[in-house]
Amino acid sequence: MSKKKKSFRRKLFTKNRLVILNEDTFEELFSFKLNLMNVFVTFTLGGIFLILITTFIIAFTPLREFIPGYSSTELKRNATKLAIKSDSLETALRQNEAYIKGVQKVLKGELEYSKFNKDSILAETVEDPKDLNMKASDAEIKLRDEVAKNEKEQPTKSQKKKKSDKK
Repeated sequence: MSKKKKSFRRKLFTKNRLVILNEDTFEELFSFKLNLMNVFVTFTLGGIFLILITTFIIAFTPLREFIPGYSSTELKRNATKLAIKSDSLETALRQNEAYIKGVQKVLKGELEYSKFNKDSILAETVEDPKDLNMKASDAEIKLRDEVAKNEKEQPTKSQKKKKSDKK
């Protein structure tokens, strides 16, 4: 090992004494035996502890509602309930509209009453997931191609850093 490493290590573990004196009487109030490593470890652990306590307070108390981007749990709960209610109301509305159309057909004479069945009408309103079109549209495909082309042209931060390190 070099002399610098040895002297640095020696400084880290050299015992020092911290004394607090009364200035008027030179009476010793406190005295501590310390070394630089103890001070470094104490401050590091204190900093980590402070960060953990702050994170805990923000994450698990209502204080997080004051941070932009976080909403209250009650608001989230209400939004979820309303979304579920609106979905069920839309389904009920579709079923009622199909039923009314069927009754109108019977009243107009377009359909015989014996062929009219509420269950068959309600079954028509249920959406089949196989019928949904999940394929990307032409506009979406063009946008994806443009984004991919832009990503190839513009170097990322890590690539810029590598280029600057080489210079």
